[in-house]
Amino acid sequence: MTLTELHREDDARPSRRGVFVRVAGFAHRRRWLALFLWVAVLGGVWTVASIAGDDYRNDFSLPGTESQRAADLLTAHGAARAGDTLEIVLHRDAGLRDPGVQRRVTAMLGEVSGLPNVGQVRGPYEGGGAISADGTTGFATVMLKVPSQDMPKADTQRVFDAAQAAEGDGLRAELGGDAARLLGEGGTGAAEGVGLLAALVILVLMFGTVVAAGLPIIIALFAVGSTVGVIVAASHVFTIADWTPPVMILVGLGVGIDYALLIFARYRAELVRGSDPEQATVNALDAAGRSVFFAGCTVILALLGLVAFGLGSLQGMALSVALTVLVTMLAALTLLPALLGVFGRRFARQFTRRAERRRARGGGAEGDAWRRLAAVVQRRPLAALLAAGVLLGALVIPAFGMRLGFSDAGSDAPDTTSRQAYDLLSAGFGPGFNGPLLVVADGGPGAAQAAAAAARTLSATPGVQAAAEPVSTPDGKAATVLVFPASAPQDERTSALVGDLRDDVLPALSAQNGARYLVGGSTAAAEDYAGKVADRLPLFMAIVVGLSVILLMAVFRSVLIPLKAALLNLLSIGAALGAMTLVFQDGWFGVEPGPIEAYLPVMVFAIVFGLSMDYEIFLISRIHEEWTRSGDDPSRAVREGLAHTGSVITAAGAIMIVIFAAFMLSPQRLLQQTGFGMAVAIFVDAVVIRCLIVPAAMEMMGRRAWWLPAPLARLLPKVELERH
Repeated sequence: MTLTELHREDDARPSRRGVFVRVAGFAHRRRWLALFLWVAVLGGVWTVASIAGDDYRNDFSLPGTESQRAADLLTAHGAARAGDTLEIVLHRDAGLRDPGVQRRVTAMLGEVSGLPNVGQVRGPYEGGGAISADGTTGFATVMLKVPSQDMPKADTQRVFDAAQAAEGDGLRAELGGDAARLLGEGGTGAAEGVGLLAALVILVLMFGTVVAAGLPIIIALFAVGSTVGVIVAASHVFTIADWTPPVMILVGLGVGIDYALLIFARYRAELVRGSDPEQATVNALDAAGRSVFFAGCTVILALLGLVAFGLGSLQGMALSVALTVLVTMLAALTLLPALLGVFGRRFARQFTRRAERRRARGGGAEGDAWRRLAAVVQRRPLAALLAAGVLLGALVIPAFGMRLGFSDAGSDAPDTTSRQAYDLLSAGFGPGFNGPLLVVADGGPGAAQAAAAAARTLSATPGVQAAAEPVSTPDGKAATVLVFPASAPQDERTSALVGDLRDDVLPALSAQNGARYLVGGSTAAAEDYAGKVADRLPLFMAIVVGLSVILLMAVFRSVLIPLKAALLNLLSIGAALGAMTLVFQDGWFGVEPGPIEAYLPVMVFAIVFGLSMDYEIFLISRIHEEWTRSGDDPSRAVREGLAHTGSVITAAGAIMIVIFAAFMLSPQRLLQQTGFGMAVAIFVDAVVIRCLIVPAAMEMMGRRAWWLPAPLARLLPKVELERH
C-alpha cells in the first residue's frame, strides 16, 4: 500500500476525524453557505458601524503617577478645563509691532474667534510674554471648546486658513498644538495598498496563478474588514484609542495572509501527491490547520499579556488586535476551505500540470535547496550559531540605550505647519517653551505664597530657563507655576530635570514651608508613562514567555525546544528594538531623531513574540512529524522539516515584511516605528533564526531536543499537531 493510500485510508476512518477535519469537510461541502455567512457578517457589521460611527477615545490617565495626582488635584480644586488650545505663531523679521501688521493680526484673530469650536482667542498684544524679546516672534492662544482629539480636522483647517490669509509684507503665520498636528497626517491607505500589491506579487511567484495568489489576500481582507467594523461599533462602549485600527490592519493583513498561505501550501502539496480536491482540503486543514490554530493562540496569549500593564489605551489596542487574530484564524479555518471548494478542480489541474512539467524538465525534488542549506549548517552547527549570534548581538546592543517618550511636533515632517510653529517658538522663546512643566502647589490658604516661593527657587535652578508667575485655582487652595526648561521636551536633559525637581529641589522646599508640590504637565506625564511601562515590563514578559513555553511544552513534548524558542524570540525582538533605536532615536538614514514611543516596545514585543512562535510551530511541527516517521534520525528530521517548510516560511516572512515595511510610508511616526520594528523582527526570525540558528541548535541537541521528564509529561495535557 502506498503512502498516499495510507493517508487516504486514515482520513476515511470516521472515528479518527477531529474537529479540524469536520470543519474543513463541512465548509468544503457547504461552500456557498459558508461564503454567504461570511459576506453577511461583513455586510452586517459594517452596516451597524456606518450607522453608529466611531467614538475613539485616547485614555492618557496614569493611575498612581505624580503627573496624574497633579491633574486630579487641579480637578478637585476646580481648575479642570474642557478644551485644549491652538497657537497661531507669527513671525516677521522686521518686527511684529508695526501698526499695519497689528491691524492685520487683530482682524485675523477676530475672524478666528467666530469659527466653530473656538471659545476664546488671546492675541500677542494682550499682556506680556506673548512676543519674544527681539520682537520678531509672537503667538496668539486659541482656546478650544473641545479636547484636541475631538476637534474636527475641518475646523482646525479653517483656523489655519484664516491665519495664513493674514500673511504678507514679511509676515508668516503657522499653527501649533496637538490638533494642528493632525493636519499633517493622512490615512494609511497608500501603505496598505503598497503592502497588498507586494504580497500579491510574492504569492503569484509562489503559486504561478493570480487566482491562487488572491485567496490568502481575500481571507485577510474579510477577517480584517469584519474586525475593524466590530471595533468601530464597540468604540462607543469601550475605550479604544484612535490609533488602534491602523495597528489592527497592520497585524491582521500580515497574519491573515500568512495563515491562509500556510494552509494553502499544504493543500497544494496534497493535490500534487494525488489527493482529490476535497480530500486535499481535509488533509491540509487537519495538518496545517492545527498549526495555525495553536500559532494563533500564542499570538493571542502574547497580546492579552498587555492587559497586565493596566493602561487604558494599551489594553484596548491589545484586545482589539487579539480579536483580529482570532477572526483571522477562524477565516483561515472556515472561509478558506469554502473557497477551495469553489476553485478546487481548477487548482488540481494547474498544480498537477506544473509538477509534471517540473519533473519533465528534470528539476530536482521540491525543497532540495533547503535540504542542502540544512546539511551545510549541520556540518558546522557551532560556527553557524556563532556567526548568527554575533550578527544579532550587534543589533541588540543599541536597544540598551533606548529612550522612551512621546513624539511631539518637533518630530513632525519639516514642511508641516505644526513643525514650523514648533521651530519658530523654540527660536523665539527657547527650546523648553514647547513643553513646559506644570508645578502644582497644594498649600491650603497659603498656596499662593507656596507657589511664589517655588517660582523663585525654580528660576534659580540649573536647567530651568524661566518660571512664570503663579496662578491660583478658583478656590484659592492650590496654585500652579509654569516652568520652562532650557532644553527641548524630548531632550534627555529635560528628563533629568524632571527627576531633579521631584527628588531634590521641591522636596527641600517642601521641608521648609510644609506645602506639597507635584510636577505635572504633558512632558512630565510622558516620563511617568515610560517609567510605568519599564516597571511592569518584567511581569509582562514573565506572563507572555511563561505561558508560551508551557503551551509549546504541551505541543512538542519537550523542555529544550520551548526554552530555545523563547530565547530566540527574545533575541529577534531585541534586534528589532536595536534597529529602531538606531533609525528613529539616533536618526540614521535621515530620519528625524526623537524618542521611541513609550508603549511601542511592549506592543512590538507582544505582537512579534506571538508571530515568531508562529514560525516556530510551523517549522518544529514538521520536524517533529519527520522525527516521528523516521524514529531514529534527528538530523534527517531537521533536513526534511526545513525542506518542506523553508520556502513557505520564507514566503510568509517576505509577505509580512513587505506589509509591515509599507507602513513606513504612513505620515504617522507611531506607524512608521511599528512597521519598521516588526519588519526587522520578522526578517531576523524567518531568515536568520529559522533557516540558520534553529537547524544548528537542533543538530547540537540531537535526541535531547525531544526529552521531557516523566512527571512533567504526566502533568501536561497531550496536544497532537500531526495526523496519525
